[in-house]
Amino acid sequence: MAGMVAAGLILTGAGTALAAQKGRVPVLTSAGVAFERGTYKFNPPGTDHGSFEWAGDLSDAYPEDGHNVYVQIGVEGHGWARYYGKQRSTVRLRHSDWSGAQRYTDNAKLRVCRDRGSLRPDNCSPTKRFAYTLD
Repeated sequence: MAGMVAAGLILTGAGTALAAQKGRVPVLTSAGVAFERGTYKFNPPGTDHGSFEWAGDLSDAYPEDGHNVYVQIGVEGHGWARYYGKQRSTVRLRHSDWSGAQRYTDNAKLRVCRDRGSLRPDNCSPTKRFAYTLD
């Protein structure tokens, strides 16, 4: 009986430790692009694939330059996923990213960039890293 109570306490504690963790994304900028009013959430296992869920306003800060802007997200050591905005506009983006090889996501990175075409390199904000921390 004592063993079952101990096992129940351990399982209850593990479930509590994997609750959703939320926060704000700081303003990210680079020449011609801005990401504002950003939020993120690490979902627990069984909720939206245990994904890194994020949202924010992506702005083309230099509408006259003719270049588009995008957000890049990387989770669990995977390469960058790219989500485009709209030229000469601010758009609200909301997405979830995850690794199919894991029950939940515990690290992610995010940056914003201006797409300058194939002849010039894109310019990007510094990369912001996020990590799930156990309480």
